[in-house]
Amino acid sequence: MPTAFVLINTEIGSEADVLKDLKKVEGVDEAFAVYGVYDIIARVKADTMDKLKETVTWRVRRLDKVRSTLTMIVVEEIAGGRK
Repeated sequence: MPTAFVLINTEIGSEADVLKDLKKVEGVDEAFAVYGVYDIIARVKADTMDKLKETVTWRVRRLDKVRSTLTMIVVEEIAGGRK
């Protein structure tokens, strides 16, 4: 299943609003407010790569109060809790 992590910069003080809006976007699996260069990290999953690109480009990036994004598409995933 195609997956991407999207690092999001928001307008100052609008992190909670953007998190709330992200919950409504189909394909957003998880989203976290974080400290650092970016304000939010979201994990996006889709059935196809085209659907993943569509979700990031047309749904996440166009949310009100999103200033910029950086998308990292997952190329390999290790499942489970390895020790």
